[in-house]
Amino acid sequence: MSSSSLLIAFQEYLHINKALEASTIKSYLLDLKQFQSYFEKKDILKLESMEVFSFLSQFENKRTLNRKLSSINAFYNFCHKLEFTQTNINIPMAKVPKNLPKYLSFDEIQTGLKLIDRTKLLGLRDYALILFLYASGCRVSEAILAKREDLNMEDPNNAWLKVRFAKGQKERMVPLAPIAIEALQAYLSQASMQSSFLWLNYRGEPLSRISAYKIIKSYLNVSPHVLRHSFASALILGGADLRVVQELLGHSSLETTQIYTHIEQKHLAQTINSYHPLA
Repeated sequence: MSSSSLLIAFQEYLHINKALEASTIKSYLLDLKQFQSYFEKKDILKLESMEVFSFLSQFENKRTLNRKLSSINAFYNFCHKLEFTQTNINIPMAKVPKNLPKYLSFDEIQTGLKLIDRTKLLGLRDYALILFLYASGCRVSEAILAKREDLNMEDPNNAWLKVRFAKGQKERMVPLAPIAIEALQAYLSQASMQSSFLWLNYRGEPLSRISAYKIIKSYLNVSPHVLRHSFASALILGGADLRVVQELLGHSSLETTQIYTHIEQKHLAQTINSYHPLA
């Protein structure tokens, strides 16, 4: 099989078997095309690990290096599974210092919410969207694909959201706070446009990821993903169990969720420095 045919097969595998987002698949393919171009006419299925290292050595930034490596490892794992190659190249990731995720306090979020004109439909939508993201911890890609049928709002004090479009098609249920449900109901009661999707633009079409980004940025000056971090951070600082937070976020590995424990440690250190007489 030619290299170009392999990439097409790999693309279909990522889309159908792994259910990855189009943007993620595009990143994988760009990395692999760069990898393929580096070796010109060589058969990439016959490369040795040291040859792969020669490609990776040009990337000094460890995060960039790991992104390239993730694409390469996934590709060779795919080829090995389908017996296109007998050897499975799997190079360990470089160690990258963990940066604390940026997050907002509820007071900071409330400050942004006060800027919204809720006398207009789009203002009601923006207000509800911010509270929805902060209350659910959803990825913005999951939020914009949410439909009315995914919400159970019969009891505002026991409302649930079914997240069906999570990474890898892992369905999960997330409870929603009454204040978020109240904002949603206010928005939906005024939205006369007929659509099964929750979040619509002024034309009544499903809201795009870029539009959602611009909405959050305009009021809070952060990306929508910061609200996801804020959701998790609030739970951890409130004493929530790490595995519960993992389940709510839809993380496949607890290791991914453990970064939030650093926030708890930082908060404890700040508390001691603020209140202990010896600090």
